[in-house]
Amino acid sequence: MSCSVRDSYIANIAPAFGPAVLALDSAVVAVRADFDTRIFYRMLTYALDGDFRHWICAIDARKKPFKLRFLYGVLLDDPRGVLRAGTGILRTIDFASLEDIDAQLVTDYVREAVSRLDEFKAQLDDR
Repeated sequence: MSCSVRDSYIANIAPAFGPAVLALDSAVVAVRADFDTRIFYRMLTYALDGDFRHWICAIDARKKPFKLRFLYGVLLDDPRGVLRAGTGILRTIDFASLEDIDAQLVTDYVREAVSRLDEFKAQLDDR
């Protein structure tokens, strides 16, 4: 993960929200250290092999609640009932404060999204 992209994102949000980005980023990259990152749609976005058309997840910490968005969230299992509906296939986990960020929860959902990426792409291509 490019710290410069993360740091650039943090530089453009309220300083008080930086620790939330660091906590979420740490949990995300615990799954895959080789994520590609870019600021995409004003979010810190994670993809594999530079494929930002099929990004995995994105951090949106421009205001509270902090959000972790999943492009294919509608297709994820949600045993903890934390995914909030978005538009189309997007789903979001909201965190009201830094203290609410559960690193294991984030890692679990990101791990599933990564493990099912090829399946998600195939299902969406069939639509």
